[in-house]
Amino acid sequence: MNIDRYPEIPPKNKFIKKAYVAIMLWIVGRAMQAASRVDSVVKEEFSHLRDNFLLRLWVAPNGPSMFVGKDKNGKVKYMGWNPRGKKTTLDMQIKGIEQAVLMFTFQESTARATSNDRLIVSGDLDDACSVVRILDIVEVFLLPKIITSLAVKRYPKWSQMSPLRKYIGRILVYIRAFTV
Repeated sequence: MNIDRYPEIPPKNKFIKKAYVAIMLWIVGRAMQAASRVDSVVKEEFSHLRDNFLLRLWVAPNGPSMFVGKDKNGKVKYMGWNPRGKKTTLDMQIKGIEQAVLMFTFQESTARATSNDRLIVSGDLDDACSVVRILDIVEVFLLPKIITSLAVKRYPKWSQMSPLRKYIGRILVYIRAFTV
């Protein structure tokens, strides 16, 4: 059997899926930055993370990515998509574009994706759990309840008890995510 007789077939370019996931990563990254300034629970979760914390959430092998980190003053910032010159403390890799589409079309929660072995985490496990909780809260702010109930493992009780916190927080997250 001669392997050279069978040429390698490259996969199709999934431009639309990559573009969609890239836009969603941008929105989620900006919303994480905004929620850290608006919501006390997100602030507390970020306070447990060390200074100079840098998260990279990306799609393997060469898909889109986002960087969110804390500076020396403890402020959370969305730091774009380019990995050059950045040293990550937590690397969360989604195994492929199809898995990322499942997550970002909210057909599968982050917790379910982790249990289905769609995420690879390099870094501190406590930090990864904090980031998943932050992502869940951000999704609650960004999405209507019917979609959020699919996207998160458990819909938070505070959003059912305090409509003022949920709706004012949602408005402020949207404003800060798209203007700051």
